[in-house]
Amino acid sequence: MVNRILFWTGFGLVVRFWQLGIEMRPFFHRKSLWAYPVFGAVGASFGYWLQGVDERQTRLLQERKQAIMEKRARRAQREAAAAAAAPSEAASA
Repeated sequence: MVNRILFWTGFGLVVRFWQLGIEMRPFFHRKSLWAYPVFGAVGASFGYWLQGVDERQTRLLQERKQAIMEKRARRAQREAAAAAAAPSEAASA
């Protein structure tokens, strides 16, 4: 979780450097230093949100996988019961 937040924090800071580079302004100007924490915080919040999305999707996929496995087990039991019943029906006919 922390690595994703740190990555997106760094990405936010890189975006700020890129913006200043495009504008050909100095990177560290006294009046514009407040923007670095803002860009970093926006990146970190995006990383935090993305981590939550990943956890929710992983949980949902695990639940679906479990439901499918249970469904397959019930189907296998029904098929085994049907196969066991079929020879006894053939013997009585």
